[in-house]
Amino acid sequence: MNEKLSQIRQSILVGIEKKATSRATAFELRKQFLDSKNGEIGQLMKEMKNLAAEDRAEFGKQVNELKKWATEVFEDLDKKMKEKELEFKYQREKIDVTIDADAQEKGNLHPITQMRNQLIDVFAGMGFTIYEGTEIENDYYNFTALNTPADHPARDMQDTFYLSPEFLLRTQTSSGQIHVMENSKPPIKILSPGKVFRSDDDATHSPMFTQMEGLVVDKKITLCDLKGMLDNFVKKIYGEDTTTRLRPSYFPFTEPSVEVDVSCFECGGKGCKLCKGTGWIEILGAGIVNKKVLENCGIDSEEYSGLAFGIGIERTAMLKYGINNIKLLFESDLNVLKQIDDN
Repeated sequence: MNEKLSQIRQSILVGIEKKATSRATAFELRKQFLDSKNGEIGQLMKEMKNLAAEDRAEFGKQVNELKKWATEVFEDLDKKMKEKELEFKYQREKIDVTIDADAQEKGNLHPITQMRNQLIDVFAGMGFTIYEGTEIENDYYNFTALNTPADHPARDMQDTFYLSPEFLLRTQTSSGQIHVMENSKPPIKILSPGKVFRSDDDATHSPMFTQMEGLVVDKKITLCDLKGMLDNFVKKIYGEDTTTRLRPSYFPFTEPSVEVDVSCFECGGKGCKLCKGTGWIEILGAGIVNKKVLENCGIDSEEYSGLAFGIGIERTAMLKYGINNIKLLFESDLNVLKQIDDN
């Protein structure tokens, strides 16, 4: 029996050396010898019945000493394993604060947001306040109040997304002007930016785009006020040498109506590919607010007059940044977007 006790002691030492590579394997090894039911040391006590009565006490003493020794060995082993695992964890999670940080690429605002902010800055400097209407409008505010009744041919100029017979996705932010004029007394000077929607899709048009409408209502407003205001706008956006010209046009909510061109900022008006050899580039529509529109909003058209203009923010950005396809502004291609940063 003494030889068996020695063999178990040796087996524990060999097992620790060869098998105990982690706390989990050490636990399994401990269980093999010290498990209360099936452990090898526990099984020794069952052998006492085979011993002479006078030898049992001594044998029991030796088994208990072996059990105490094995328990201390495995506790010490567990402590060392725990320290080893903790050290490994520290090494794995250690941060060297002297190492150079990873380079972080600087982001920038989307070109449309940049252009929107620039336009707001320009017109805010001329005393305009901002009004943002809703993208869902009813037919009255989007068309009728803007002098476009149900049978008016001007409705054919804008393919509209109707949500119901009465409600639609606004085709122009001009609808916001009606809300302001209904609830405010002149003088009025507002800028209304936002998304608008039309069934139109090609290289220079999108079913959704961003528009910025301007409205001024006061006494004795004329086309001269409009031209002076737009001259200031194009100089701030396209350069101090840029000028404007007005060409007769038609919009149901303005009379007279004009198309506004700018002198080509690429060639200085000499003629190039951008301006198609004309020296001029069309940028927006404008005019003097139709008297019927003022009267629809309860404003005395004999005492007050107004001017209005509508700027396509995508078009303004495309011209300024040399973008030839509007879809590049909506595809989220960072190789395109990160090239434009006027912040």
